[in-house]
Order: sequence, then structure tokens, then C-alpha cells
Amino acid sequence: MSTRRKKIYEGKGKILFEGPEPGTLIQYFKDDTTAFNNEKKAVLEGKGVINNRISEYFMIRLNTIGIQNHFIRRLNLREQLIRELEIIPLQVVVRNAAAGSLSNRFGLPEGQALPRSIIEFYLKDEKLSNPMVTEEHITAFNWANTQEIDDMMALSLRINDFLSGAFGAVGINLIDFKLEFGRLWENDFSRVILADEISPDSCRLWDSQTLEKMDKDRFRRDLGDVIESYTEVARRLGIMKEMPTVIQGGLH
Repeated sequence: MSTRRKKIYEGKGKILFEGPEPGTLIQYFKDDTTAFNNEKKAVLEGKGVINNRISEYFMIRLNTIGIQNHFIRRLNLREQLIRELEIIPLQVVVRNAAAGSLSNRFGLPEGQALPRSIIEFYLKDEKLSNPMVTEEHITAFNWANTQEIDDMMALSLRINDFLSGAFGAVGINLIDFKLEFGRLWENDFSRVILADEISPDSCRLWDSQTLEKMDKDRFRRDLGDVIESYTEVARRLGIMKEMPTVIQGGLH
């Protein structure tokens, strides 16, 4: 278990530990779940296991279509070996339909299709409640340069096309999702690659037929059956067919 390793960083859903060789880290998926900037918390048995597998699935598939990311390989039920990146302190949110804060800000009914996919940037800072920022802020405060912003936007749109197709094929609408990026340094040159995770923790996913929520909104809004919904997402994608027995087995 990872407790003997040096902890580098702990976030709401994951812990990063020192990796076995230079330039690597171990990403551990927790069962902890939070919402509303940590005001609401719970431990959902087995969530980390499902998110680990779903994220692995998408990172591998994205790599095959030329979208480089930090994933190297999955180590066990809860851990992945990843490349160490210099994380860009931004959350990139891609929206295909109105939901969440976008609905609240502009008075749009949840689920309303947007004229086109919208990309928003938020500063990755929990203490400030992750405020929305513009490209002007990003370049002025040197969080990223204009080339990196262009790269993040282009990658985000490609990832959106891929994920929308993958989820759509199994009867799930991708409403919106959050991405994070980092710099992979080689000598004095860096390039922007995908980091973090892609899972029901970071995506809004609705059943195409019933419009039932299959993501973290089930936790935010006290809809119940969070793990069942995450498991159903994994099942439809054809991964983790063994998942229900893993949960019943009381995984810790």
C-alpha cells in the first residue's frame, strides 16, 4: 500500500506519490467524494476503483489517436503509473449543453444544447473556489502563454469529439467535462499534454433515453445510487464487468 511512499500532493479524489523512477509519479484514486468546494463530503466504497479503470480506458484510447497524456500504465485496482508534469494551474471545461454553473449564470434550462461547444478556463485554486478566468488573466499572470492556450483549446476540442462519440455509442450524452493539462519538459522545450483523469467525477453524463444523471451530480444533488451509476458507465463502455462483485466484496 502507498502509505510508505512519499506523498507529493493530495487532492479531493486522488493522491500523488513519488514514482519508482525519476520523471514518474503514482496516482492513487480515493473513494472520497466532495462537492461545493469541499462543503459536502462522503466516502463512496469502490468509487476509486471504477474511476481508475474508466480513466485508464480513455487515456489509452486517446493515446492511440495521437493525444498524448500522462498515463503510463495501471498498477493495481487503485493506482496508475503516470509521467510527472509541471501542471498548468487551470481547469479547462468543455460544455456541449447547458448545466450546472452555466445554467445558473445565463438562466439556461439544464440540457439545452449550446450553439457550439464552449470552452471555459477556471483557476485551479480551491481557496478561491476555482474562479472563472479569461485568456487575458491567464497571459497577464503567466499561468500559460498564448501558444499553450491554443494547444489546450485544440486538444480539448479533439478530446470532446472523441469522448462524445465514445459515450454516444453506448447511449450516454456528454453534457460537459473538465480537463487538466501539464507541461512535459524535454531539455529546454516543453509541450502541453493531458493530465489528471477522465471519469464520472470529471464529466457530466446523462442517459440518452431517460436523461438520468450518471455522474457526480448524483452525489451533489442527493439522488443516490452514485456507485451504481458509475458502475453502469463502466459496464456500457465494456470495462470492469467484474465491478459489482468487487464492490460487494467490500473493497478497502
